[in-house]
Amino acid sequence: MPILVPPSEQYKASFLDAVREAQATGSGLGDTLTWNVEEAEADFGPLLAALCRFEPPAELPAGYVHAEYRWLVEGDTYLGRVSLRHTLNDRLREFGGHIGYEIRPGARGQGHGKRILALALDRARELGLPRVLVTCDVDNLASRGVIEANGGGLEGEFEVPQYHDKPIRRYWITL
Repeated sequence: MPILVPPSEQYKASFLDAVREAQATGSGLGDTLTWNVEEAEADFGPLLAALCRFEPPAELPAGYVHAEYRWLVEGDTYLGRVSLRHTLNDRLREFGGHIGYEIRPGARGQGHGKRILALALDRARELGLPRVLVTCDVDNLASRGVIEANGGGLEGEFEVPQYHDKPIRRYWITL
């Protein structure tokens, strides 16, 4: 059964394979598509440190919120990642929300999206959040299904041209 774990050197090979998959297919979150795999392979530490830089009690740059990355893994296989923001700022209220997730291309369509979001919701409950905002592109039917299967109530569809070139849907999930 897949579980959430903090980013770790233990999953380096599988994680980098997933980044290569996303880059080859062009189907990943923005930072996944721009990571330099060769640099990360040579020295994985800086990437791990970057992923953990907003975890409490880190002092935050202006405009940032505390957040944590977790990886969905099964055995030594990296399946995806989730980012859980502990609070919202104005930008995240418009676009991004509390939770963002990504499943590696080769693991999509196997229920991992529903699992990663359910586990992230469990973590949000542990943090004491009463409800969370999750967003997706209007045309991302898979993500819409994942959010709705986890209790997402649609707030509406919105254009946010200052942040994103596609219309989005905002969902709230009461915890």
